[in-house]
Amino acid sequence: MKRVVITGQGTINALGRDVAGTLEAFREGRCGIGPLDIRDVDRLSIQIGGQVRDYDPHAEFNRQQIALYDRYTQFSLLAAREAIAQSGLDFVGQLADEAGVVLGTAGGGMNTQDENYRAVYEEGKNRVHPFVVPKLMNNAAAAHLSMEYNLRGPSFTVATACASSNHAMGQAFQFVRSGLTKAMVTGGAESMLCFGGVKAWEGLRVMTRDVCRPFSANRNGMVQGEGAAIFVFEEYEHAKARGADIVAEVIGFAMSSDAADIVMPSKQGAARAIAGAMKDARIDPADVGYINAHGTGTAANDKTECAAVANVFGSHADKLMISSTKSMHGHVIGGTGAIELLACIMALKDGIVAPTINYDEPDEECALDVVPNEARAASVKVALSNAFAFGGMNAVLALRQV
Repeated sequence: MKRVVITGQGTINALGRDVAGTLEAFREGRCGIGPLDIRDVDRLSIQIGGQVRDYDPHAEFNRQQIALYDRYTQFSLLAAREAIAQSGLDFVGQLADEAGVVLGTAGGGMNTQDENYRAVYEEGKNRVHPFVVPKLMNNAAAAHLSMEYNLRGPSFTVATACASSNHAMGQAFQFVRSGLTKAMVTGGAESMLCFGGVKAWEGLRVMTRDVCRPFSANRNGMVQGEGAAIFVFEEYEHAKARGADIVAEVIGFAMSSDAADIVMPSKQGAARAIAGAMKDARIDPADVGYINAHGTGTAANDKTECAAVANVFGSHADKLMISSTKSMHGHVIGGTGAIELLACIMALKDGIVAPTINYDEPDEECALDVVPNEARAASVKVALSNAFAFGGMNAVLALRQV
């Protein structure tokens, strides 16, 4: 099997328009969640979110492109632009045939759906733009990335709710490790912060109206975010031969299904995915120094995740650092695992562990080191990234320092 390394990373989210800005926010423990600036926000019970503020698509794309690109696709393209530029790869010749793209998204073109629903039912229009379907489809971002960068290998989208990005990156990892591809552009994107998207989430009654407090005893729900993070996964020898700057190595991945409940998480399912990722990576529990938690800030998720970690790691659980950056950028649903992978890479490469902010009260059911409120300098050799989705779909990635 081939070794797989990360040679490019890019992002746009509520904390920053690039990786440098996002990592600075992680180090400072800065919160990107605030009042929503969307149409008809006054009709919503939940009026906060991790929104990409002051975003002007016309500054990045021409009119024809905007007609084709939903907001989530725009975010994907902007993050990919940064990641591919950092990687230094030029997808021409044989490499183009041996490179592809796998992205995660849950809602796809939700903004496009919302806008066109309004056009027909509120404004009384009887026709919509001819490109509404290719604009809103879940594979639109992957398609446009493949066309923009001449990626002629496997290209597709994974939609597993909140685990979409981790599943996508896991598939990309397996493609490169198996030798099927030399490089993959991978990650995820989401933009559900429109009236219909937020109203739908309100119905679940899992949202907070103030702040996201993962693992804190007084936590009262999650906050939606939006954005994208994209990475270049590359075969190690290929990257080494061209002198690429390697930021981390991907060493393991595992998936599991709870097969139990459509919304309630399972300790057993999460534990199997965590243990499976370590088995795939051929590492012991004691090797892991940091876990970026799924950590949504809901009562059920956080205690279930902590119980799963305690179950898998035993006595080593007390020595682990586990934090949720959703407290800063919100829950980016299908794109969240990709944005959170940035925190894992920061821990491995820079020796800085991102905090769980807004932590007020210890919870005996979450009695782990959640890196409360302030980033921490620490030597981390191996990190895990957890993602546990509605539907009981779990995906965990393992990364190592290089």
